[in-house]
Amino acid sequence: MFITFEGPEGSGKTTQIVQLAQWLQQRGHRVVQTREPGGTLIGDQIRTILMDRANTSLVAEAEILLFSASRAQLVRRLIEPALAEGAVVLCDRFYDSTLAYQGYGRGLDIGMLREITDFATGGRRPDLTFLLDLDPELGLRRRQAGRSMGEEWNRLDAQTLAFHQRVRQGYLELAQQESRWRVVDGTEPSEAVQAALRQLIAKRLDTDS
Repeated sequence: MFITFEGPEGSGKTTQIVQLAQWLQQRGHRVVQTREPGGTLIGDQIRTILMDRANTSLVAEAEILLFSASRAQLVRRLIEPALAEGAVVLCDRFYDSTLAYQGYGRGLDIGMLREITDFATGGRRPDLTFLLDLDPELGLRRRQAGRSMGEEWNRLDAQTLAFHQRVRQGYLELAQQESRWRVVDGTEPSEAVQAALRQLIAKRLDTDS
């Protein structure tokens, strides 16, 4: 099963994925945990370019192609082989981030982005997608707090609040378009979010078994 996690900056995806991976392993599942951009040697090199705050001159068209290049590597080198071996793959962001950030956030044509994405992924779709939703102002405050403790503050974090608000609205609209989405309140305490995710995943795994 291929499960992806989406949401505005500061929604807590990474923390939740680590805990879910441990829980799934305890239930006897082989779990592969990865992220976008990155997840492969080449993808991580591309991530460095994309997240570097010094790269303010990176245009939106180049940005989407770099994300897609990293995604193509991830799908073919990690995700597809892991799924073929029966693993549960947990991915911190996937192509829905492109639609939300470069489409709704940057204003690039959604139809064009979908075509590029289909080429990059070979048509691979998530089986289940969680949107950890919260107000962008809260998310950015969380990111700032993490920054003070040495966490990454990257080029996308540094975008305007209006940009992040468009991204959130894009996510909410995307979540209404396909049945694979589950929206989880990211403002709840971490333990409550984890409990909700586990319940939804367990239900899906029981249905598929």
